Amino acid sequence: MAQTNKQITVALAGNPNSGKTTIFNMLTGARQHVANYPGVTVEKKQGRCKYGGYEITFVDLPGTYSLTAYSVEELVARNFIIDEHPDVVVDIVDSTNLERNLYLATQLIEMNAPLVLAFNMSDLAAQRGLSFDTDQLSRLLEAPIVQTAGNKGRGRTELLEAIIRTAGAERGPRTHRVTYGSEIEDELGRIEALLVADEPALADKYGARWLALKLLEQDSDIAARILSRRVLDAVDAGARHLKTIFRDEPEIVIADRRYGFISGACQETTRSTVESRHSASDMIDVIVTHRILGLPIFLAMMYLVFQLTFTIGSHPMGWLEHFFDWAGKAVGGLWPAGSDSAIRSLLVDGVIGGVGGVIVFLPNILLLFMAIALLEDSGYMARAAFVMDRIMHKIGLHGKSFIPMLIGFGCSVPAIMGTRILENRRTRLTTIMVIPLMSCGARFTIYALIIPAFFPRWQGPVTWLVYLIGIVLAVILIKVLRLTLFRGETTPFVMELPPYRVPTLKSVLIHMWQRGWMYLRKAGTIILGISIILWAAMSYPKPEQESIEGLTPREARRVALADSLVGRVGRAIEPAIKPLGFDWKIGTALIGATAAKEVFVSQLAIVHAVASPHEQSQTFREELRANYTPLTGFCVLLFCLISAPCVATIAMTKQEAGSWRWALFQFFGLTVLAYVITLAVYQVGSVFLA
Repeated sequence: MAQTNKQITVALAGNPNSGKTTIFNMLTGARQHVANYPGVTVEKKQGRCKYGGYEITFVDLPGTYSLTAYSVEELVARNFIIDEHPDVVVDIVDSTNLERNLYLATQLIEMNAPLVLAFNMSDLAAQRGLSFDTDQLSRLLEAPIVQTAGNKGRGRTELLEAIIRTAGAERGPRTHRVTYGSEIEDELGRIEALLVADEPALADKYGARWLALKLLEQDSDIAARILSRRVLDAVDAGARHLKTIFRDEPEIVIADRRYGFISGACQETTRSTVESRHSASDMIDVIVTHRILGLPIFLAMMYLVFQLTFTIGSHPMGWLEHFFDWAGKAVGGLWPAGSDSAIRSLLVDGVIGGVGGVIVFLPNILLLFMAIALLEDSGYMARAAFVMDRIMHKIGLHGKSFIPMLIGFGCSVPAIMGTRILENRRTRLTTIMVIPLMSCGARFTIYALIIPAFFPRWQGPVTWLVYLIGIVLAVILIKVLRLTLFRGETTPFVMELPPYRVPTLKSVLIHMWQRGWMYLRKAGTIILGISIILWAAMSYPKPEQESIEGLTPREARRVALADSLVGRVGRAIEPAIKPLGFDWKIGTALIGATAAKEVFVSQLAIVHAVASPHEQSQTFREELRANYTPLTGFCVLLFCLISAPCVATIAMTKQEAGSWRWALFQFFGLTVLAYVITLAVYQVGSVFLA
């Protein structure tokens, strides 16, 4: 039946590293929404565009190599297609690696999904001497093929036209399909007949042949939906029979036949016009993945990122500092000089001082996220994981574990979610435990405050050193965990290296803005709320009037702060943290940082704003330098790097590890480790600097 309404829902499917995200950004621009699929932690991205009188909604499915039930991502992608019935499924294919990518397409064909194939990176394929008879291949696969180059915006109009045509086209039975040989086809036929007889609702909804294939492939998700004992017995008997004939599991034989179908189609329609032994990507990899040079190159790349982040970000950060300083004085000037108004203090010290103290670091955060997006989109981050693979093997993991650890440089929460790519539970738990040691963007706000304050001439090197300390500690902790709690063999894994690409400006800016907006949103909600609570805790209870009579305004503020709730809590914990070089002001900020690491900065700003009146000309960093030594500053960096992660990270650890036991072990274990290391550094440093 022809499409009659003006709305089309499109599912975007594709292998990881096929350029699916680039195509999604090309089609939707900034009109995107990110959430999670119900009941799972897999990210759900949606976007819209208007074209040809239609409003088209694009759902970016998780990147998968197949649609079996081996991972949450595969299950989510498959269930969306078979349960939500999108009007069109667009399979993004890396045309430089056609046979590997078309495996997913064969499964979509078997599902009888309304399919459009986007042959992405067509420009790179042409550079490598590959040409395609897309008309013939389209006839064989019975799906329109559009050649695209997402990073250059090519093929957008053609792809949208193909989507509209496919959504409105009549759909009948397919002429071409994968045939699995007489033995497998006989078993499929028997199972299909039983499904139609015993499970008519499922057979009608999903198709009897597709259900039979999934059952022979030992798909546990589909098997759980079958109630008929006759069907399940027939599947078991058929699987035993096929294993006897082929001396292999039926799912492996079925996969081989699919690749045979793909190979035959490509043999007829693909030509290589140039014999090239080494592509440019291969030649670059000779250097950046070199056994000796690879690690120094990675470390140098990260050093360059931090140096540029501080160098370029210092100017806009200074502008924001001046703005919030002006805003504080302007708002404070609305009250008479010397006024002790609670509302004035709340606005100036609580809201502007607390939230402003975090927002001033937004330029550094945006620059850091932009640099990470450039490294990810170019393909270099995959090389970094490959370089680390050799080291990871020596400590009991493999390079695949380094991928979520790299994600941890942005935020620990999605990094812990990313450990789902690890099949082995011991490997996964080990990786989850150490991810908080990767310096996230929230910790970077602390570094951006402390490092320029105490190490103004060494900002890049000190930041690089802190990040490196986190990586080294993670490596040591992994080795300890693998020798104790998580003993066992390392699961073998083949590391895939996607081709290098020139990142598009639009893609980089979208990634940078999405992460930056999350930071701003946190500053306007969580941090604002905590700042107000902290201000109240520092302002009440009020001291007895007799205790502050005859004191200067500054002395009176200090007495009031010491008598407040914050002052009392801070003094209570000060004996425990004094050996680390910390006073009660730093201690209260560390407590608040368990809610969100950025809160450390806002709380410290509020404490010093209350303790030191605005009449003084000292900036926040000057105030820190006047009260603490560089050794104390470095110890703050160490403790914030190693200590307990934020509440959101702990909650995600509980969810992914499946137990509060591991979440609490991570929380208290890292806190104790932070205390011991910081104590040693401060005490040894104090001896040498005495």
